[in-house]
Amino acid sequence: MTPEATGINEKVLQYETFINEVLKGDLQKVLEQRDAVYEKIAQYLQLKNTIKSIQETDSKELKTDVDLGCNFYVQAHVPDASKIYVAVGYGFFVEFTHEEALKFIEKKTNQLTEYTEVLTKDAAKIKANIRMVLEGLRELQGLKDLPEDRRREVF
Repeated sequence: MTPEATGINEKVLQYETFINEVLKGDLQKVLEQRDAVYEKIAQYLQLKNTIKSIQETDSKELKTDVDLGCNFYVQAHVPDASKIYVAVGYGFFVEFTHEEALKFIEKKTNQLTEYTEVLTKDAAKIKANIRMVLEGLRELQGLKDLPEDRRREVF
């Protein structure tokens, strides 16, 4: 194997390593973040539907099942459901009326949706970088097939 071919093989290996260890890892992290944000949006929308159901029944009392963790549920009785506590982040809860909670949910879901758009754009950029590196790999591998005198012209 000629020194030029060895150099090309080393470059191919470097690019493959970069794709597998850096770019694909970055892409997976961004997609996992986006999925987590989608999950939060789904939880807020579920809360919104629950609040609307409570408003429609016009009942002050509420019976519900509460998840204590690990899918272990207990029945709960809420004597006054006119106000609810909503998790606003960092372990903090705020007491809201139904209307206040619906406004908060609307703002929060809009904010989270904007964030998912940013993450989607980041994922697209990473995918574009992967395609670009793969195209570079194809070019390098195409150089291996060239006669030795043509490879010298390229380098």
